[in-house]
Amino acid sequence: MAALKDWLYDLRGLLFPRTCEICGRTLVKGEILMCLQCRGEMPYTGYHAQRENPLTMKLVSRDAPIETAVAMFRYDKDSAYAGLIQRAKYNNRPEIDRVLAGEYAATLKGVRFFDDIDLVVPVPMAQGKLFRRGYNQAFEIADAIGEAAGIEVGEYLAAKPHSTQTRKHAEERQRNVRDTYSAIPEAVELGGCHILVVDDVITTGATILACCAALHRAAPTAKISVLSLAATQPH
Repeated sequence: MAALKDWLYDLRGLLFPRTCEICGRTLVKGEILMCLQCRGEMPYTGYHAQRENPLTMKLVSRDAPIETAVAMFRYDKDSAYAGLIQRAKYNNRPEIDRVLAGEYAATLKGVRFFDDIDLVVPVPMAQGKLFRRGYNQAFEIADAIGEAAGIEVGEYLAAKPHSTQTRKHAEERQRNVRDTYSAIPEAVELGGCHILVVDDVITTGATILACCAALHRAAPTAKISVLSLAATQPH
Protein backbone atom coordinates (compact mmCIF):
# COMPACT_ATOMS: atom_id res chain seq x y z
CA MET A 1 0.00 0.00 0.00
CA ALA A 2 2.84 2.40 0.88
CA ALA A 3 4.53 1.59 -2.41
CA LEU A 4 1.32 2.42 -4.30
CA LYS A 5 1.03 5.77 -2.50
CA ASP A 6 4.63 6.60 -3.38
CA TRP A 7 4.00 5.67 -7.01
CA LEU A 8 0.89 7.85 -7.18
CA TYR A 9 2.80 10.72 -5.56
CA ASP A 10 5.59 10.43 -8.12
CA LEU A 11 3.11 10.21 -11.00
CA ARG A 12 1.23 13.28 -9.80
CA GLY A 13 4.54 15.12 -9.59
CA LEU A 14 5.36 14.21 -13.18
CA LEU A 15 1.97 15.30 -14.51
CA PHE A 16 1.62 18.39 -12.32
CA PRO A 17 5.11 19.48 -11.18
CA ARG A 18 5.08 21.23 -7.83
CA THR A 19 7.40 24.20 -7.65
CA CYS A 20 8.79 26.35 -4.86
CA GLU A 21 6.60 29.41 -4.28
CA ILE A 22 9.74 31.51 -3.76
CA CYS A 23 12.36 30.45 -6.31
CA GLY A 24 10.36 28.31 -8.73
CA ARG A 25 12.50 25.19 -8.40
CA THR A 26 10.74 21.83 -8.65
CA LEU A 27 9.99 20.53 -5.17
CA VAL A 28 11.17 17.11 -4.12
CA LYS A 29 9.27 14.67 -1.96
CA GLY A 30 8.80 16.04 1.54
CA GLU A 31 9.00 19.70 0.51
CA ILE A 32 5.78 21.72 0.81
CA LEU A 33 5.29 25.19 -0.66
CA MET A 34 9.00 26.00 -0.52
CA CYS A 35 12.26 24.23 -1.16
CA LEU A 36 14.50 23.65 1.84
CA GLN A 37 16.87 26.43 0.82
CA CYS A 38 14.13 29.08 0.58
CA ARG A 39 12.53 27.84 3.78
CA GLY A 40 15.89 28.21 5.49
CA GLU A 41 16.16 31.80 4.26
CA MET A 42 12.60 32.75 5.28
CA PRO A 43 12.64 35.94 7.41
CA TYR A 44 11.13 34.45 10.57
CA THR A 45 10.47 36.99 13.32
CA GLY A 46 11.04 34.83 16.39
CA TYR A 47 8.47 36.99 18.20
CA HIS A 48 6.97 33.98 19.96
CA ALA A 49 10.13 33.79 22.08
CA GLN A 50 9.45 37.28 23.53
CA ARG A 51 6.15 38.16 25.16
CA GLU A 52 6.87 41.89 24.88
CA ASN A 53 8.30 41.77 21.38
CA PRO A 54 8.42 44.65 18.82
CA LEU A 55 5.01 43.76 17.36
CA THR A 56 3.37 43.75 20.79
CA MET A 57 4.91 47.15 21.50
CA LYS A 58 3.69 48.46 18.15
CA LEU A 59 0.11 47.48 18.99
CA VAL A 60 -0.01 49.17 22.40
CA SER A 61 -3.39 50.93 22.57
CA ARG A 62 -5.73 52.28 25.23
CA ASP A 63 -8.68 51.14 23.11
CA ALA A 64 -7.56 47.52 23.00
CA PRO A 65 -5.09 46.21 25.60
CA ILE A 66 -3.04 43.46 23.93
CA GLU A 67 -1.48 40.66 25.97
CA THR A 68 0.98 39.67 23.27
CA ALA A 69 1.25 39.65 19.47
CA VAL A 70 3.15 37.27 17.23
CA ALA A 71 3.84 36.92 13.52
CA MET A 72 5.51 34.08 11.65
CA PHE A 73 7.69 36.16 9.30
CA ARG A 74 8.59 39.73 8.40
CA TYR A 75 6.59 41.26 5.57
CA ASP A 76 8.34 43.35 2.95
CA LYS A 77 6.08 44.03 -0.03
CA ASP A 78 9.05 43.80 -2.40
CA SER A 79 10.21 40.45 -1.02
CA ALA A 80 9.46 37.15 -2.72
CA TYR A 81 8.07 35.95 0.61
CA ALA A 82 5.38 38.64 0.49
CA GLY A 83 4.13 36.78 -2.58
CA LEU A 84 2.94 34.00 -0.28
CA ILE A 85 0.47 36.39 1.36
CA GLN A 86 -0.50 38.04 -1.92
CA ARG A 87 -1.14 34.81 -3.83
CA ALA A 88 -3.15 33.36 -0.95
CA LYS A 89 -5.30 36.48 -0.82
CA TYR A 90 -5.76 37.44 -4.46
CA ASN A 91 -5.03 34.31 -6.53
CA ASN A 92 -7.49 31.87 -4.99
CA ARG A 93 -4.78 30.03 -3.05
CA PRO A 94 -6.10 29.71 0.53
CA GLU A 95 -4.17 26.46 0.90
CA ILE A 96 -0.99 28.56 1.20
CA ASP A 97 -2.38 30.24 4.31
CA ARG A 98 -3.50 26.93 5.77
CA VAL A 99 -0.11 25.27 5.31
CA LEU A 100 1.78 28.22 6.82
CA ALA A 101 -0.70 28.51 9.69
CA GLY A 102 -0.39 24.81 10.49
CA GLU A 103 3.40 25.06 10.51
CA TYR A 104 3.37 28.15 12.71
CA ALA A 105 0.91 26.53 15.11
CA ALA A 106 3.33 23.62 15.53
CA THR A 107 6.10 26.08 16.44
CA LEU A 108 3.85 27.93 18.91
CA LYS A 109 2.69 24.71 20.54
CA GLY A 110 6.34 23.98 21.25
CA VAL A 111 6.55 27.09 23.48
CA ARG A 112 3.08 26.50 25.01
CA PHE A 113 1.72 29.68 23.40
CA PHE A 114 -1.81 28.28 23.24
CA ASP A 115 -2.01 27.01 26.82
CA ASP A 116 -4.43 29.70 28.04
CA ILE A 117 -6.05 30.65 24.72
CA ASP A 118 -9.78 29.89 24.83
CA LEU A 119 -10.95 31.04 21.41
CA VAL A 120 -9.57 31.95 17.98
CA VAL A 121 -11.36 34.82 16.21
CA PRO A 122 -10.56 35.77 12.60
CA VAL A 123 -10.63 39.32 11.29
CA PRO A 124 -13.92 39.41 9.34
CA MET A 125 -14.59 40.30 5.73
CA ALA A 126 -17.57 42.32 4.47
CA GLN A 127 -20.19 40.10 2.82
CA GLY A 128 -19.79 41.64 -0.62
CA LYS A 129 -16.03 41.08 -0.68
CA LEU A 130 -16.47 37.58 0.74
CA PHE A 131 -18.91 36.74 -2.05
CA ARG A 132 -16.55 38.03 -4.73
CA ARG A 133 -13.43 36.34 -3.34
CA GLY A 134 -15.11 33.16 -2.19
CA TYR A 135 -13.20 32.87 1.09
CA ASN A 136 -11.85 34.95 3.95
CA GLN A 137 -8.11 34.35 4.22
CA ALA A 138 -8.13 35.27 7.92
CA PHE A 139 -10.73 32.58 8.59
CA GLU A 140 -8.65 29.99 6.72
CA ILE A 141 -5.67 30.85 8.94
CA ALA A 142 -7.77 30.85 12.11
CA ASP A 143 -9.36 27.52 11.17
CA ALA A 144 -5.97 25.90 10.54
CA ILE A 145 -4.63 27.32 13.82
CA GLY A 146 -7.67 26.09 15.72
CA GLU A 147 -7.42 22.65 14.17
CA ALA A 148 -3.72 22.30 14.96
CA ALA A 149 -4.03 23.66 18.50
CA GLY A 150 -7.36 22.07 19.38
CA ILE A 151 -9.02 25.42 20.07
CA GLU A 152 -12.51 26.54 19.04
CA VAL A 153 -12.80 29.09 16.25
CA GLY A 154 -15.59 31.67 16.55
CA GLU A 155 -16.71 34.43 14.19
CA TYR A 156 -17.55 37.08 16.78
CA LEU A 157 -16.72 40.07 14.59
CA ALA A 158 -18.57 41.64 11.66
CA ALA A 159 -17.36 44.03 8.98
CA LYS A 160 -19.08 46.74 6.98
CA PRO A 161 -17.92 47.52 3.44
CA HIS A 162 -14.94 49.86 3.28
CA SER A 163 -12.38 50.89 0.70
CA THR A 164 -9.21 48.84 0.39
CA GLN A 165 -6.33 49.51 2.78
CA THR A 166 -3.79 49.00 0.00
CA ARG A 167 -1.72 52.11 -0.81
CA LYS A 168 -3.14 54.07 2.15
CA HIS A 169 -0.75 55.53 4.70
CA ALA A 170 -1.14 54.88 8.43
CA GLU A 171 -3.48 57.77 9.28
CA GLU A 172 -5.73 57.03 6.28
CA ARG A 173 -5.91 53.36 7.29
CA GLN A 174 -7.00 54.25 10.81
CA ARG A 175 -9.76 56.54 9.52
CA ASN A 176 -10.81 53.92 6.97
CA VAL A 177 -11.44 51.17 9.55
CA ARG A 178 -12.54 53.26 12.53
CA ASP A 179 -16.22 52.33 12.23
CA THR A 180 -15.84 49.28 10.03
CA TYR A 181 -15.56 46.46 12.59
CA SER A 182 -18.00 45.57 15.35
CA ALA A 183 -18.56 42.66 17.68
CA ILE A 184 -21.70 40.59 17.24
CA PRO A 185 -24.11 40.62 20.23
CA GLU A 186 -22.98 37.18 21.40
CA ALA A 187 -19.49 38.56 22.07
CA VAL A 188 -20.67 39.83 25.46
CA GLU A 189 -20.45 36.18 26.57
CA LEU A 190 -16.67 36.22 26.08
CA GLY A 191 -15.90 37.99 29.36
CA GLY A 192 -13.00 36.31 31.15
CA CYS A 193 -11.87 34.44 28.02
CA HIS A 194 -8.49 34.80 26.35
CA ILE A 195 -9.18 35.55 22.68
CA LEU A 196 -6.64 35.17 19.88
CA VAL A 197 -7.46 37.54 17.01
CA VAL A 198 -6.02 36.34 13.70
CA ASP A 199 -5.21 38.01 10.37
CA ASP A 200 -2.91 37.28 7.44
CA VAL A 201 -0.67 40.35 7.59
CA ILE A 202 -0.20 43.34 9.90
CA THR A 203 1.19 46.52 8.37
CA THR A 204 0.14 49.67 10.25
CA GLY A 205 -1.92 47.63 12.69
CA ALA A 206 -5.08 49.68 12.05
CA THR A 207 -7.28 46.72 11.08
CA ILE A 208 -6.23 44.35 13.86
CA LEU A 209 -6.51 47.10 16.50
CA ALA A 210 -9.99 48.07 15.30
CA CYS A 211 -11.06 44.44 15.67
CA CYS A 212 -9.47 44.10 19.11
CA ALA A 213 -11.11 47.35 20.24
CA ALA A 214 -14.52 46.08 19.13
CA LEU A 215 -14.07 42.89 21.16
CA HIS A 216 -12.80 44.84 24.16
CA ARG A 217 -15.87 47.09 24.12
CA ALA A 218 -18.16 44.06 23.99
CA ALA A 219 -16.29 42.02 26.63
CA PRO A 220 -14.05 44.32 28.72
CA THR A 221 -12.82 41.52 30.97
CA ALA A 222 -11.62 39.34 28.10
CA LYS A 223 -7.89 39.09 27.44
CA ILE A 224 -6.82 39.62 23.82
CA SER A 225 -3.75 38.43 21.95
CA VAL A 226 -2.91 38.70 18.25
CA LEU A 227 -1.48 36.36 15.63
CA SER A 228 -0.68 36.99 11.98
CA LEU A 229 1.32 35.08 9.43
CA ALA A 230 3.30 38.18 8.49
CA ALA A 231 4.00 41.66 9.83
CA THR A 232 5.99 44.63 8.65
CA GLN A 233 9.10 45.46 10.61
CA PRO A 234 8.18 47.90 13.41
CA HIS A 235 10.15 51.15 13.24
